[in-house]
Amino acid sequence: MKNPRDILIKPVVTEKSMSMLEENKYTFIVDLKANKIEIRQAVEELFNVKVDKVRTMRVKGKFKRVRNRPGKTPDRKKAIVTLKQGNKIQLFEGV
Repeated sequence: MKNPRDILIKPVVTEKSMSMLEENKYTFIVDLKANKIEIRQAVEELFNVKVDKVRTMRVKGKFKRVRNRPGKTPDRKKAIVTLKQGNKIQLFEGV
């Protein structure tokens, strides 16, 4: 198994993801090559919680222009992790 810190890149802190905290759902940007089993194991190991469900989606990068030169933001993968009843991640509590 890969290092869990290499799988979970960063948490997503948006208005929509903060509203999902009430349903015990947490959103992370994860490695493009990570699968649901690796994501589940990484969250359980790093935060000492029990994961109920993992949903993933690939987000394509947008085309941007900087000084009239075309470019593209990188593709990324998001994971919405649902925890079992009674489990919470303390990282999100103060936000």
